[in-house]
Amino acid sequence: MKIAVLTSGGVDSSVALKLLQEQGHEVKAFYLKIWLEDELQYLGDCPWEEDLFYLEKVCDDLKVPLEIVPMQKEYFDKIVNYTIAEVKQGRTPNPDVMCNNHIKFGAFLEKLEADDQDFDKIASGHYAQNFAKHGIYYLKKSPDPVKDQTYFLCNLWQKQLAKILFPIGHLTKAELRELARKFNLPNQDRKDSQGLCFLGKFKFKEFLKAHLGEKPGDFIEFETGKKISKHKGYWFYTIGQRDGLGLSGGPWYVVKKDIEKNIIFISGSYHSEDKKRNEFYVSDLNWFEGQSPEKKNLEVKLRHGPKTYRCSIGSVILEGEGSERAQLFTKTDSIQVRIDGNDQGIAAGQFAVFYDGEVCLGGGIVKNIGDKF
Repeated sequence: MKIAVLTSGGVDSSVALKLLQEQGHEVKAFYLKIWLEDELQYLGDCPWEEDLFYLEKVCDDLKVPLEIVPMQKEYFDKIVNYTIAEVKQGRTPNPDVMCNNHIKFGAFLEKLEADDQDFDKIASGHYAQNFAKHGIYYLKKSPDPVKDQTYFLCNLWQKQLAKILFPIGHLTKAELRELARKFNLPNQDRKDSQGLCFLGKFKFKEFLKAHLGEKPGDFIEFETGKKISKHKGYWFYTIGQRDGLGLSGGPWYVVKKDIEKNIIFISGSYHSEDKKRNEFYVSDLNWFEGQSPEKKNLEVKLRHGPKTYRCSIGSVILEGEGSERAQLFTKTDSIQVRIDGNDQGIAAGQFAVFYDGEVCLGGGIVKNIGDKF
């Protein structure tokens, strides 16, 4: 096949490129350039130079053509604006999910088609697998539970899933490193990026400060109403956050935000029995089957990583047009979720992703109503 390979200069996408080449496919590497120069004035050194240094060496060694694709406008319009808008509303965005959906496998595919570049498939170095059953495409977890990236791919559409290849999805990270050494890739020992896909080597707090600045407000103890200290703006904090608060006498946790008054409510008894957080609501659902699964006892991930909860899902009951539920949900695209544990970090805006065993069924956006704080 003729395959477009999304590459970053990292070892994962480089092994993906080499594996496809060894399988006899005609491959071309693409690097998506996403940051505007104005952004880099605020956020520091550009990470492209090191990425491209390694990527060009890999492509030279493999004799694979490389194209750098400018995607700055699309990225700013679709991802940066979304992230800023969500944070300003007090929610917890996930730009990585949106980037996969709208940029890597969205705008990039549209750009290829506009340029009359015809490829059979688009490949990436994600730790995920996809397969079709009865004409419907699903995702399957990677065998490496820590690296598995199906969470970040939950919002893909059927057209995208049908077009994508994940050449390393069946591997663990240790197995991939062995292959990188076997192939003698120039970046075989390069460390994994620890930042968000969205920010690369930039810190999210620096990004927020550059776009939203600082606005002094109060840390207030939830139970007593006592003012504890000052903060620099509600957008720097998320529900369940403990680290980075800079407060003594803790541990303190962020339990609620008042964005109108710029107040961060904190609690030192976040895990007490009367403050269980085991129920939430999910809207804007993207089920790969196109509808809610018949099986109601599933597993759910609330963030990237190996942790899942057993959960039950049910319909949202709307209590009249003027009710809070009716304002936030419709009958067709929302569910109520109850987990078999207690997760203090459930926050509006983050994604909940559902699984039946190893198979990812899709996901949606958390909307909390009537929580205990």
